[in-house]
Amino acid sequence: MSVRKASVKGSFYPSSPEEIAKMFAYYNEILDENSDKLSISKIKPRAVIVPHAGYIYSAFTANIAYRTLQNRKPKRVVVIGPSHKVYIKGVSIADYDYYETPFGNLKIDEELNKSLKKNFNIPFVPSAHNEHSTEVQMPFLKYYLNDVSIVELVYGEEDSKDLKKIINFVLKDRENAVVISTDLSHYYDIKKANTLDNICLEAIWRLDTKKLHQGCEACGKIGVEAMILSAKEYNLKPILLDYRTSADVSKDDSQVVGYLSVAFTES
Repeated sequence: MSVRKASVKGSFYPSSPEEIAKMFAYYNEILDENSDKLSISKIKPRAVIVPHAGYIYSAFTANIAYRTLQNRKPKRVVVIGPSHKVYIKGVSIADYDYYETPFGNLKIDEELNKSLKKNFNIPFVPSAHNEHSTEVQMPFLKYYLNDVSIVELVYGEEDSKDLKKIINFVLKDRENAVVISTDLSHYYDIKKANTLDNICLEAIWRLDTKKLHQGCEACGKIGVEAMILSAKEYNLKPILLDYRTSADVSKDDSQVVGYLSVAFTES
């Protein structure tokens, strides 16, 4: 049995499942107290966009998306994130049996893995999967969708149109869901960050790939663009769930990182 061992627990997120659960419970209290502003229980997304920074900064934003994904209860979730440490051309698929999380192992979906490898000739580049952009999503998936099986895709130099084909293939099955991982602008002052991030938000809201290339600096922009293209073909509606920056926690607005979460629902 091969297991993709957690590599950033204790740094990007706590090692203790109790500590993570306490964090999620606190975030959910805040959401439930403000349910009139955002009706979380009614949103059932086919796909979500989530951030991937350390939990202290971005988990509140990501948690909203996973709360909505819990409403749909997909059987399989494909997590797609950019490679930060290793150069790869195209996409790599995690060819393991299980994925380790503090809440227990997630099963990697063997059938969907094989199908994606066969249909899109996706290789397994082991070094690419020591990747935080995808790993930080896994505790959320295990916590909110305990029995779900997953597929992990990490991309490098890739055409968004080719990645869109993979997303389209996954979404053909209504029991599948897609998670797109990205942060927004990095290390600008708050005013500049808000300006750049608003371009990303507007592009997603309008499903406008041209706008996306007019200043959006999301590190996972290829994945976001692929998701926009797929959403247009599947007639999915984007719902902005949350936007904030690291300054909301750090109180330092001189060098911030932007985070957003979005749900794509059927119109």
